[in-house]
Amino acid sequence: MLVLVVDSSTPAVTAALVEVSADGVAARAQRCTVDARAHGELLAPQVDAVLADVDARPADLAAIVAGLGPGPFTGLRVGLVTAATMGQVLGIPTYGVCSLDGIGHPAAAGEPVLAASDARRREVYWAVYDGAGQRIAGPNVDTPAVAAGRARDLAVTVAVGDGAHRYADVLGLPVRKEPRYPDAVALARLAAERIRAGAPGELLTPLYLRRPDAVAATGHKPVLQ
Repeated sequence: MLVLVVDSSTPAVTAALVEVSADGVAARAQRCTVDARAHGELLAPQVDAVLADVDARPADLAAIVAGLGPGPFTGLRVGLVTAATMGQVLGIPTYGVCSLDGIGHPAAAGEPVLAASDARRREVYWAVYDGAGQRIAGPNVDTPAVAAGRARDLAVTVAVGDGAHRYADVLGLPVRKEPRYPDAVALARLAAERIRAGAPGELLTPLYLRRPDAVAATGHKPVLQ
């Protein structure tokens, strides 16, 4: 089955095609551009590009997998709206996966790992994974110092992700080079069981973890005072 994977929870805007079979998940094509200010401009052309790379059409897709975040409001909703709209138009199921799982799960190698992405405001989105890649804490948004304390409590020995690189001095952990951003194949693998089973599509509920910077006014200020 040909499956589209999209993630826009971090500065890395990702679109990929994977083949999901009984034997596993294989990458077919991928585009990933790191630009925190151009999610809306980049994602749709990247979807078109990966389809063209394998000479496929949207109608050839069997499902769509989307990273649910956590991530900043504006960027994250681009991927989720794209996935939800395509799923509805094509009549195919959509499946959500926590974006941090796409960082922490593939990084696990027999030891607990902290996955962290940049949440701005001098904070990180973070989660902890055991040696088998199962999430055992998070996702949360905190200062790097708070994330570091929780990581120590859970005997974490290594960190991964863009947030870990940015705040390595505070976390006080060795930082693995990759994956720095959510890995599309990992996201697909985490949804593969649902895809193979033909599970009903899911509502793609974003993991914002905090309110957006811009909020509606709660009152009206008199024009004349």
